[in-house]
Amino acid sequence: MVLLFKTLDSGKLITWGSTDDLGQSYVTSGKHGEILEPFPLPTEASIVKAAAGWAHCAAVTENAEVYTWGWKECIPSGKVFGDSPMGTSFEKDAFERQNTFLEEQASLRSQGSKSSGGTFSAADSKGGGEETTKRRRISSAKHSAESSSYGDETLSALPCLVTLNPGVRIATVAAGGRHTLALSDVGQVWGWGYGGEGQLGLGSRVRMVSSPHPVPCIELPSFGRYRASALSRGSLSSEMQSFRVPGSYVKGIACGGRHSVVITDAGALLTFGWGLYGQCGQGNTDDELSPACVSSLLGIRINSVAAGLWHTVCVSADGDVYAFGGNQFGQLGTGGDQAETLPRLLDDPSLENTHVKFVSCGARHSAVLTEDSKVFCWGWKKYGQLGLGDVIDRNIPSQVIIDTCSPKSIACGWWHTLLLAESPT
Repeated sequence: MVLLFKTLDSGKLITWGSTDDLGQSYVTSGKHGEILEPFPLPTEASIVKAAAGWAHCAAVTENAEVYTWGWKECIPSGKVFGDSPMGTSFEKDAFERQNTFLEEQASLRSQGSKSSGGTFSAADSKGGGEETTKRRRISSAKHSAESSSYGDETLSALPCLVTLNPGVRIATVAAGGRHTLALSDVGQVWGWGYGGEGQLGLGSRVRMVSSPHPVPCIELPSFGRYRASALSRGSLSSEMQSFRVPGSYVKGIACGGRHSVVITDAGALLTFGWGLYGQCGQGNTDDELSPACVSSLLGIRINSVAAGLWHTVCVSADGDVYAFGGNQFGQLGTGGDQAETLPRLLDDPSLENTHVKFVSCGARHSAVLTEDSKVFCWGWKKYGQLGLGDVIDRNIPSQVIIDTCSPKSIACGWWHTLLLAESPT
């Protein structure tokens, strides 16, 4: 995972880190070195927003343009800048390394069958996981090599200016496993990249979307299906007649590994994409190919949302935290390891009398920041990403003690966490 940081004074993008140690970061995060340098984007405009996916990045300029770079399949058609510094050997190595992420995301449906309670046991993904992953790695690498549509093309792309419709101005971006969402200044969502599980919200399993497409969020195709079904039965209930997605535009977006989440201006939450662990919050484990309103949260105004590899966490205007999806490492913070297919309110005593204002999700951990500048983390902790001084997983929110500064913002990478803090004056 690449980390991004925009300097406040100059608007330049500072990047570091990568998914391997053999050169991929030359494209995704710049040259390696002890001294961090601005990423060489082909623009003089200040960067106002940036996002990092598994192995691709996106940035928004003050001119409301979007640049993106990294894995080629994540990059849409557009104006590409620069010449690739990589040779054939790198392309082969990089392509093979990409399989590691694909295998980790896969959790084959044959292993993740539905349970009677609408939940999954942690044993489904943890028990025998290493050996299973090894077997998948061999078969997946072989399959990818045989079925890849890339051929001899370069597998990693240099910065590209994303081509959007005339007049479209982008305000922010979100990057997932292999897909990207962009939100315009008028609340329209655009998406591109991999969409095999519906994470682009286009109503079908589109393996690759090579140019940005608008994602229909407010007028839901799913409501149209329900209405058509009711009409075919000769009746349309008053509930169906009055139902519409609250809001008139989208104000927030988030990308998980293979699912997406958006918030409307009225605080309604919509999800779409991979649903195997209930990460779409619809009460089932089906993939959502079109944006679907999380009906159990209707009436609760959602202000902030984040998506991980298999889970989703959101914060209400009242400062309450709701979580759903995969929970193999305690990333939902519910105190157990059972997945939740419907949003569950976190009522742990550690969050009592606190008002959460912001949430971030890593692959399998979560973090929140409260109004009084407290930080709580939970979930997977193999690499110390919870900041609690050990490598023990937590299944409930645990406060991170920060004595020397005042936390202002928090961001989870796939396997790490960053905190932006202010020193005392």
